[in-house]
Amino acid sequence: MSKKEAIIQAAIKLFAEKSFKGASTAELSAMTHVAEGTIYYHFKTKEDLLVHVLERIKGEILQEYKRYWTERDPPRTGLEQVEEAMSLYLYLAGKFEDRFLLLHRRYLYELAEVNATCRQYLIDIYDCLVDIFEQAVLAGQRDGSIVEAPPRKTALLLFTMADGLVRFKNYNLYDSSALFPELIAASNRMLARTAGALPSHPQE
Repeated sequence: MSKKEAIIQAAIKLFAEKSFKGASTAELSAMTHVAEGTIYYHFKTKEDLLVHVLERIKGEILQEYKRYWTERDPPRTGLEQVEEAMSLYLYLAGKFEDRFLLLHRRYLYELAEVNATCRQYLIDIYDCLVDIFEQAVLAGQRDGSIVEAPPRKTALLLFTMADGLVRFKNYNLYDSSALFPELIAASNRMLARTAGALPSHPQE
């Protein structure tokens, strides 16, 4: 592993555990066994390092998303694809726990207000995650298993439900896995078409 890569990986863990403001480059130096000057050789500022961290998180999520779907049989209906999307999100949050804890830190959004690159990476990450749900909703509207509703707004609601459980878990408030059956039941009640209803057409 290169020094630059080691710094990024250590920064993910440190920023997640202590927050960006609470973490120091001295601590990062101790974790990676490289001089602080080396950190600033690879990254102009601490904020620049954070942006590289977000870039890495985006790449990891996309890679894991592709791997997850290629290793499973495709769902039979869009409604089943929504359940898979819920499972995938909780799986990602469990596998990349420190990444998601970092994404929930308030400072990221404060920085995004003044740093366009940071803002764009955050948008890209959340667009990627919400897209997973939107694709499922559109599939269900095409096959008639999901009611007619604005796909993007519906996807955002589904994402919010799943992300809320992840936040509970990350802050040690509740075990998200214990609520998974209720999460699926709630999404099914929200989305499922009644028996005998005509298939709908997706709204663009």
